[in-house]
Amino acid sequence: MDWGTWHDQYDVADSWMARRLRAVQAQVRAALSDAPAGGLKVISLCAGDGRDLLDVLADHPRRGSVRTRLVELDPRNTEAAAERAGRAGLRQVEVVTGDASLVDHYEDLAPADLVLICGVFGNITDADMERTIAACNQLCRTGGTVIWTRHRAAPDRVPLICEWFEAQDFELRWLSAADVGFGVGAHRFVGAPQPLRRGTRLFEFVGYDVLRQTVAAESPGRNVPTPRDQAEL
Repeated sequence: MDWGTWHDQYDVADSWMARRLRAVQAQVRAALSDAPAGGLKVISLCAGDGRDLLDVLADHPRRGSVRTRLVELDPRNTEAAAERAGRAGLRQVEVVTGDASLVDHYEDLAPADLVLICGVFGNITDADMERTIAACNQLCRTGGTVIWTRHRAAPDRVPLICEWFEAQDFELRWLSAADVGFGVGAHRFVGAPQPLRRGTRLFEFVGYDVLRQTVAAESPGRNVPTPRDQAEL
């Protein structure tokens, strides 16, 4: 996957990516607006070029009180994110080129008020999804929000994702409709944050061929997502 050119579809006004982006941004704006007064901390895993968060921060009334860290492996995307933050004058945004699956990157910001896990769950196995969600109680403060995305190709894992979050003391705040062609969810943490376990790796991106084989093995006889389906992360 070329993660640089992948972002070009965001600029196509009515593409599924543009529509999903607007849904994510609406939830980001709501989470920032509803957060308690004072300084806020935001972390974004596999942040891409950061437009889901940075374009909201650019004109948000609380932009000056939000400390942000974006972690992304592709240096083209981190360069674009840094330029985007610079153009908006967002001086409290830190862009890190690194492996977003390593929790050590978030040590001094966790637990955060807002955690973004967008474009991740469509590229990892079910076991890694569950592991990542289980670790969100280390990343998110009590009352904080996790915003996530996942495609809805069969087998639809969105209901299972919601169950995993609920098992970790997260309450569903918002979920996109099942028929819009993508999944966006926002969960609020009502439990007690757990200490960050340094050295933990949450997930590993795998190829679509591996994901298809895994689904086929776990769900014989069911439709298996095609590469096009899996592109809807």
